[in-house]
Amino acid sequence: MKKTFVLDTNVILHNPKSLTSFADNIVLLPIEVLEEVDRFKINHDEMGRNARVAIRMLDELRHKGKPGEGYPLDNGGLLKITTGMDYDKVTDLGLSKNIMDNRILLTAYALKEKGEVVVFVSKDINARIKADAIGLISVDFEKQKVDFEHLYAGWQVLDSDKRGIDKFYKEKEYKVAKDKFHPNEFALITDNEDPKHTAIGRFKDEFGILMPLIFNKSHVMSIRSRNKEQAMAIELLLNDDINLVTLVGPAGTGKTLLALVAGLQKVIKDRSYEGLLVSRPVMPLGKDIGYLPGTKEEKLENWMGPIFDNLEYIFNVERKDKEVKGKTKKQIDKYIKEEIIELEAMTFMRGRSIPDRFIIIDEAQNLTPHEVKTVISRAGNHSKVVLTGDPYQIDNPYLDSSSNGLTYCVEKMKGQSMFGHMSLTNSERSDLASLAAELL
Repeated sequence: MKKTFVLDTNVILHNPKSLTSFADNIVLLPIEVLEEVDRFKINHDEMGRNARVAIRMLDELRHKGKPGEGYPLDNGGLLKITTGMDYDKVTDLGLSKNIMDNRILLTAYALKEKGEVVVFVSKDINARIKADAIGLISVDFEKQKVDFEHLYAGWQVLDSDKRGIDKFYKEKEYKVAKDKFHPNEFALITDNEDPKHTAIGRFKDEFGILMPLIFNKSHVMSIRSRNKEQAMAIELLLNDDINLVTLVGPAGTGKTLLALVAGLQKVIKDRSYEGLLVSRPVMPLGKDIGYLPGTKEEKLENWMGPIFDNLEYIFNVERKDKEVKGKTKKQIDKYIKEEIIELEAMTFMRGRSIPDRFIIIDEAQNLTPHEVKTVISRAGNHSKVVLTGDPYQIDNPYLDSSSNGLTYCVEKMKGQSMFGHMSLTNSERSDLASLAAELL
């Protein structure tokens, strides 16, 4: 028996392709959903783009069917649009019909009362709870979700013996089965008899071997890794053959600091790229930076506080170790003025082609899968993209740890030779930060 999937507005605004994502079943849009989508179409953000795409899709489908009968879909399903007449007789549910979200729920309930197998689909947790309360089957839109509890970590433990580890250090390679590792995945090779006797290798898929870390002993802008995960992350960040790197972890694990350190090293010291471009989503209530006074740089300074904090820390360490002359703030301003360091709002990334840059997208957990795709596709020739974020700290109301663009990217890209990932778990910010991350 075919099911009827009633879509909430936020599902379409999250992914307009949801209209054709339910196989040969019936997709039903209450008229209220169309009204809400229409209000978003003038926006210049991702939701506005998705609203316009959905409207164009509906217009194309409109020519394939007859008014009132529904529109046939290529997958064998049927798209229907229904009006408020379906729920006029529904009473005693405690939901006010003056609220748009409630009318969408009541439409689904009315269809269920007629004997249809109805599934209410929404990205809004509260809407799903209300659907459960009135006896409706309710689900999240799952098409672009991953199993976050089993997210690819980027490294694994490999048991060995003393002889195997000693041979690895001597011959600089360790033969492993190709089907056991993803490209650029790391292995912590551990002695069965002595857990402290270890080695770290990175998998080279074309040879089927683990190779020692290249950048393990070097300082990066006077900063060194503090744990094995950071050492692995630096290996990915400094390797020019790896064009896309994702760093996932809670606050204090050093994601942003490592990305910036590596970017500055590659741009200023190694001159491997022409510049460092840093961006992060502007998430407070979804407003873009146009509502703040001042130039683009002055506006961005309000949102780029964590970036400036890390830059000041890096250059302060550099000054102490290398006796670099000049005040830290002036040094940062100089690099920004010379466009060696460029700060950009996500709003202005669309449509750009960015060649020969080390690109860092901080707080990428607040991006949708489509936004991450848009950002990565901006990379031109000889550019490297680094995404950092904490999937447990998401400000976007319609994303969670399993559906955000960062974790989606990790799972989709993990088999590619130009991709590397590291999940960081150890907080190195301070003892207080570590305690807070663990207990609060």
